Amino acid sequence: MEQEIINRVANSSLITFDLEEYYHPGERVFFDVAPLLFQGLILKEKDFREFIKTHDWTSYSGKNVAIGCSEDAIVPIWAFMLVGTKLSPFAHKVVFGSLEQLEQSLFQDALSKINPDEFRDEKVIIKGCSNHPVPVFAYVEIAAKLQPIVSSLMYGEPCSNVPLYKKSKI
Repeated sequence: MEQEIINRVANSSLITFDLEEYYHPGERVFFDVAPLLFQGLILKEKDFREFIKTHDWTSYSGKNVAIGCSEDAIVPIWAFMLVGTKLSPFAHKVVFGSLEQLEQSLFQDALSKINPDEFRDEKVIIKGCSNHPVPVFAYVEIAAKLQPIVSSLMYGEPCSNVPLYKKSKI
């Protein structure tokens, strides 16, 4: 006598939350002002402004750009601001900082649009594997956002998960 195999995971009320769905597909670029420094130490305003005026800013169209300086030099704040004003009309996203900070900002934007009430009293599993890099920040952020709303929160895959939170039944 053969028994029918039942997929209990598929039949469960678990909702899988996949952070990869919130990954912005645009290219990530670091705009480094270091090559624009005189002898790697200081910014010459006249030379810098000439670069700003002649640079092809359209090459950043649709890209996500982090602005920073890879050298240990004192760069005036206005220089980063000026670069940002030139990038903003073309780039999808512009931040000051590293590529990691850019990634965090992209996920922060995406996760801020989530309505947590859609998950009220649900059993949610935050998917652990992805093809795109998802920063740890995003996992912590979504867990904090969902915890007050859900009945239970897990991490991993439905067939193998780590319990994170379960609402008490008081």
